[in-house]
Amino acid sequence: MHSSSDGAAPREEDLDGSGPEEETSERPSGGADEEAEGGEPAGKKKKKGSFWKELPVLIVVAVALALVVKSFVVQAFYIPSGSMQNTLEIGDRVLVNKIVYHTRDIKRGDIVVFNGMDSWDPEVTYTEPKNPVTRFFRWVGGAFGVAPGEKDYIKRVIAIPGDRVKCCDAQGRVTVNGVALDERSYLYTDPVTHEQNKPSDQKFDVTVKPGTLWVMGDHRELSADSRAHQEDPGGGAIPEDRVIGRAFVVVWPFNRVKTLPIPHTFTQAAGGLAPATPFALGLLIATPAFWLRRRFRR
Repeated sequence: MHSSSDGAAPREEDLDGSGPEEETSERPSGGADEEAEGGEPAGKKKKKGSFWKELPVLIVVAVALALVVKSFVVQAFYIPSGSMQNTLEIGDRVLVNKIVYHTRDIKRGDIVVFNGMDSWDPEVTYTEPKNPVTRFFRWVGGAFGVAPGEKDYIKRVIAIPGDRVKCCDAQGRVTVNGVALDERSYLYTDPVTHEQNKPSDQKFDVTVKPGTLWVMGDHRELSADSRAHQEDPGGGAIPEDRVIGRAFVVVWPFNRVKTLPIPHTFTQAAGGLAPATPFALGLLIATPAFWLRRRFRR
């Protein structure tokens, strides 16, 4: 009787030395998951390098977009003087809407930023930097509202083309087309004495010419506005085409963030202030007459 040493007959596959196939990894060599030198994945290293290469392009694009917005849509302005106190304080940053006057006319009570080049002297003077680098950063600061612009002013529109603006009536108020303005809501009030500026210590009687605006600061005792420029070619009024836009919100500092609406006195008296009132009355009278005339002709 024959028997094998292990008690079982050898299998054919054992005789040729082959065993069950072992599972092999299908991961390709040199793939993205392999670690590069230093123990860091090659893909991650490539992404980091790509980010630093793209960063300057992103910065340039961001600055270019900001300049486009600043040039055509909204621009930030720095307040360098106290001529608009208490509405605007020195150091405030305001946003100016540059497209609003493409959709509507300038209104009385609007706070506008305008360019006074060749017409008004600067209220605050600055020394021009000699260093080109300093000059460049000064320009950038002015463009983004973190440095003052020497030729730009901010004032409140009191009268528009065709208006007769006068000071003062028996109560010391400014009148526009004979309607007195109640300016107590925005005229400067001393925070210590609580005394408020008079509407004007200077008398004037001006009919605003076509294409110009009569503007005044809210801090009447400090503001060198239209009253102070009556001897200039425009008679103190500024050209409408020099208006950059309407200041509509204070954005800095955070504790002074607020909107800048038209004061109630201008909206309340809009009917009385409108220089087009005679035309409107004429149209109101003429319409029924025209209708009756057509009816009798039938």
